Amino acid sequence: MKKALIGFGVAVLVAAGAAVYLTTGPTAAPASTFVLLDGSKKTTTDLKGQVTLVNFWATSCTTCVGEMPKIVATYDKYKGRGFDTLAVAMSYDPPAYVVNYSETRKLPFKVAIDNTGAVAKAWGDVELTPTTYVVNKKGEIVKRYVGEPNFAELHQLIEKLLAETA
Repeated sequence: MKKALIGFGVAVLVAAGAAVYLTTGPTAAPASTFVLLDGSKKTTTDLKGQVTLVNFWATSCTTCVGEMPKIVATYDKYKGRGFDTLAVAMSYDPPAYVVNYSETRKLPFKVAIDNTGAVAKAWGDVELTPTTYVVNKKGEIVKRYVGEPNFAELHQLIEKLLAETA
């Protein structure tokens, strides 16, 4: 049996071609600088002290576009309680499309464009969209979703994390 360590607190055991995923607990969110649509910057350090949803998405991703109203609703539900959302557009997404989508849908949270792909690489070589991370008040990744999250489960997790002290 081989054991390989995959980022973000997940160990994979491979035996006879089967993979078993074991969560090893929260891990620190990678040091990153997010360039927002208005040209300002936000860093991973800025996430500390609140629960943050970091969503990697693309305007060309139908699942991303489909889940975005639920992400907006989640943000609206928890924003006054120490919760934030950061949507990170993938490097292949044309900036004009991202700006247009953000403005026409009136996204209420910060939107960043990962022009170089460095942020997606730092966060575990994100290639599939949507990929969403839940970061606790200490700046640790506690959950990763590939594909649309189960929003009822996500809301339970957010409630639990908001109740914790930093």
